[in-house]
Amino acid sequence: MNMAGPEDESSQPATVAAFDFDGTVTRGASTVPFLIAVRGLFPVALALGRTLPQLVRAAIFSGAAADEYKEQLFVRLLRGMADEDLDREGRSFAAKHLRLRLRPEVRRRIEWHRRRGHLVVLVSASVEHYVAAAGEILGVDGVLATRLAVDAAGIVSGRFDGKNCRGAEKYARVVGWLRTNDLAGAGRAQAVLWAYGNSRGDAWLLGAADHAVDAGRLGRFGALRRFPSLASLDAGHGPPTNPRPPER
Repeated sequence: MNMAGPEDESSQPATVAAFDFDGTVTRGASTVPFLIAVRGLFPVALALGRTLPQLVRAAIFSGAAADEYKEQLFVRLLRGMADEDLDREGRSFAAKHLRLRLRPEVRRRIEWHRRRGHLVVLVSASVEHYVAAAGEILGVDGVLATRLAVDAAGIVSGRFDGKNCRGAEKYARVVGWLRTNDLAGAGRAQAVLWAYGNSRGDAWLLGAADHAVDAGRLGRFGALRRFPSLASLDAGHGPPTNPRPPER
């Protein structure tokens, strides 16, 4: 992932491991369970039922359609909530979600990186209100997630603050984090990037990484099957390399 100019020979490149959250760090999705934890089962079921055509369209077309539907759902269910209340709910949800859904093999992989002095970040399309809390529990160095807009009075609108953190946005957010932390740029050895994901939304990030890992559980049926699998690392096959030149 060498975006920098000539390296400063006196500096050693840092290593950064970027992990997707849903389906990678944890089993399954978290958005609907979080909404149920915040608003209750009946309001969430009602919102999903009333937006069923949009939900089907989002499932079929993914991409922008999925982003639009996700934002619409947040507006329906979270608009008007106090940001501090949503943070409190997020901390409670993160603790319970990790207790029930954390994948032990991925937790071991995070610890593998930390023992080697690598920096670890979570990068997720899930909302920052609970991914940040999960990051604190896991002891990571950074959390990059979808942010919700909050007004001057501290009230959530439900709309995104910036972009949904998926696809190309994941890679952009990681690059921004590297630059903010002086790990990318002229005169500094470019960080070595590991990336772990399980879905099409992670493909851009994995395609740009120095070491890309398919952490999905579908094997040859998975969306990221062209990348080395997490299972192959656990089997001791050595560090993966990107199977094609990084996308710039």
